[in-house]
Amino acid sequence: MAQSDTVDRILDAAEELFADRGFSETSLRMITSKAKVNLAAVNYHFGSKNALIHAVFARFLTPFSATLESAFDELEERCDGKPPTLNQTLWALTESAVRMPQRNEKGISIFMRLLGLAYTQSQGHLRKFLEQEYSEPFSRFMRLLKEATPQLSSVDRYWRIQFMLGATAFTMSSSDALRDILQNKLGVETTIQEIAARLVPFLAAGMQAEDAMLIPPAGSKVSVA
Repeated sequence: MAQSDTVDRILDAAEELFADRGFSETSLRMITSKAKVNLAAVNYHFGSKNALIHAVFARFLTPFSATLESAFDELEERCDGKPPTLNQTLWALTESAVRMPQRNEKGISIFMRLLGLAYTQSQGHLRKFLEQEYSEPFSRFMRLLKEATPQLSSVDRYWRIQFMLGATAFTMSSSDALRDILQNKLGVETTIQEIAARLVPFLAAGMQAEDAMLIPPAGSKVSVA
């Protein structure tokens, strides 16, 4: 078995198991069994479980980051010194993701589940790795969002970004199930690209929506009409 084939087998198995079971619940033995390799191969190629988790993310994020940086370069060049609009910024991000070559049709869905787990499970080493390796494109994206939403306070922008990321993670990680439901309920087939096309305007509208009300301080009484 060629070395690259062994690495791909391990990464494919780890990616799928981590997405299905979580990081802590997935053992190296489960991964080696699914990949049909021995534990020595994992130790040789990756050295540790944490390093394997990093490699799973890097396999998607490294080429994605390069594609995204190019998309941002092209966008800012087209805007000729003016800040890109929120829609343009979100389109650059989304198109970069859906244009990425996928090893299988569930590639984006699996990765978005993994990204959600990176936030919800205790994986401090992973968050540190992501911040160290991919801070440049992420910081650039955040700068473009800030320039496109000058009307928002830092706190409002923070929460709306979290809501936006949550909606994106749910939609894209559940895309297979959502497509099946649409097909069964309405007889309509759709693609990842079409889902993204519907998602971007929704996210942009949410980021720019006016506040409908202020949340009253804790302990205060709220009058009901």
